[in-house]
Amino acid sequence: LGPLVGAIDQGTSSTRFLVFNAETAELLSHHQVEIKQEFPREGWVEQDPMEILNSVYECVEKTCEKLNELNIDIANIRAVGVTNQRETTVVWDKTTGEPLYNAIVWLDLRTQSTVERLLKRIPGKNKTFSKFKTGLPLSTYFSAVKLRWLLDNVEEIRKAVEDQRAMFGTIDSWLIWSLTGGKNGGIHCTDVTNASRTMLFNIHSLEWDPDLCKFFDIPMEILPNVRSSSEIYGLMVCFPVKKISHFQCLGDQHAALVGQMCFQDGQAKNTYGTGCFLLCNTGQKSVFSEHGLITTIAYKMGKDKPAFYALEGSVAIAGAVVRWLRDNLGIAKTSQEVESLAAEVGTSYGCYFVPAFSGLYAPYWEPSARGIICGLTQFTNKNHIAFAALEAVCFQTREILDAMNKDCGVPLSQLQVDGGMTNNKILMQLQSDILCIPVVKPSMPETTALGAAMAAGAAEGVEVWSLNPENLTAVTCERFEPQINPEESEYRYARWKKAVMKSMGWETSDSPSNGKPK
Repeated sequence: LGPLVGAIDQGTSSTRFLVFNAETAELLSHHQVEIKQEFPREGWVEQDPMEILNSVYECVEKTCEKLNELNIDIANIRAVGVTNQRETTVVWDKTTGEPLYNAIVWLDLRTQSTVERLLKRIPGKNKTFSKFKTGLPLSTYFSAVKLRWLLDNVEEIRKAVEDQRAMFGTIDSWLIWSLTGGKNGGIHCTDVTNASRTMLFNIHSLEWDPDLCKFFDIPMEILPNVRSSSEIYGLMVCFPVKKISHFQCLGDQHAALVGQMCFQDGQAKNTYGTGCFLLCNTGQKSVFSEHGLITTIAYKMGKDKPAFYALEGSVAIAGAVVRWLRDNLGIAKTSQEVESLAAEVGTSYGCYFVPAFSGLYAPYWEPSARGIICGLTQFTNKNHIAFAALEAVCFQTREILDAMNKDCGVPLSQLQVDGGMTNNKILMQLQSDILCIPVVKPSMPETTALGAAMAAGAAEGVEVWSLNPENLTAVTCERFEPQINPEESEYRYARWKKAVMKSMGWETSDSPSNGKPK
């Protein structure tokens, strides 16, 4: 088979380990483990960093067992890439190797009062005060405010910082440090894509920004070293292979951009996972949005290679709305059943669902919004609500695509898609109908893991995967064409916008919680 490359894909709802053939990009084997999310209070979302780490061990072990059953020699795995849920914040003790608190997940809203307190220190309460350094607005979404909350509220973390025992990182840093030795010489690093999601990183100088660290009052010594997305970081010491593999990383949405081969200026992809993320490659220049999108680093494919940038539209709730219908409302036992419920009616019958469970991200950046279902009548049933939930994912994509088209000046003629939800054919057809353009889905949906494997295999010193356009394998795709007239699409979209307006302004940081004073 020739050289193989592995990818650890640590997402919000699950962890996977996948192994690809570096010459053909064929997926040979994989294993997946669902991850628990904890909701200790309203608006709080946490995960156990040890559970995440153990899920990686389990996925690697099980995938290697499957490869052995297929008579594939795991000694041919030359490199392992990591791709991860971004912004999720972990602080751990470098002397014990143990986390000092649960990971605060990117969706978490507990930092709203922290954001409001910080805003008071900014002239004119300007949320975009650091936009030209970081590309990001001040929001509960990014890591700096989560880290500030931990330092303000967790005595154990404050003490560890004073004793110089604390390390901060996003999930990639926690995994890489643990897998390269942990307390016995583990490597504390991250890559430019993950660093660019913290609000502490200057996306032009590609360094941690002392002024921003001072503004958030974050000690710089707890931050990881920043590397490119494609270079050897170190050796994995806990791999079932005698010949130890090397390591690189990319934030999950950036890995999907690479996996979709979006290397040209103007190429874009939309990933449907827990949230929904539309990224458009803007080449070696950073473009700043006038319409609510954020500017982020797309990738940097080697120590001496230039950084490429992207415009991003981030939607907090996509696949998570299906999980909510399953776990919270209990209207379906599986995610597939939600698709069947929607298929039975083929319409929401005038019902609109705005799943603003974590406020609204792009293009509104409105933390006061909350989820609403409106347009209900006595005729509405669970099938209509299931359909409205799928439609909500498509409407949210339409909003960020409209913003992207305005910023880029050249409308996308088709949308390249990937992620777990793209297996839902009703959703893909709905998406095409609502956008009025074709939606194109690769037949191998694991593009995030593929992107991480490509970056790992192409790294200097590994060099088993070529990123030259002429060497990239052509991908077979499924295409969904619009099937409704544009007037109907526009009417439904206008009604959705009306519902979005009704979802705003629900919550303030001084609202009583659940009817009881805080």
